[in-house]
Amino acid sequence: MKIIIWICFVIMLGGFGTGFYIKIVETNPEIGDKIIGLSVLFTSFIFMPLFLYHRWKGKDIKDYVLDKKKLDEMREKDL
Repeated sequence: MKIIIWICFVIMLGGFGTGFYIKIVETNPEIGDKIIGLSVLFTSFIFMPLFLYHRWKGKDIKDYVLDKKKLDEMREKDL
């Protein structure tokens, strides 16, 4: 999974770099904007879900949620 995430990260950076290069150096802003937009879509819908799944796999969400019981425990420790 780490290798897939790294490959997606490199593709994302390559897309952004290519888009900005074409937009600035080649003086073709339409194509550069399209490449940058596709890179943003790739980041949003492919890279980010893969990354979040990899980071949260095997963890319990209850450990990160602040509820009334934990608030009461924190208040008792402060007193």
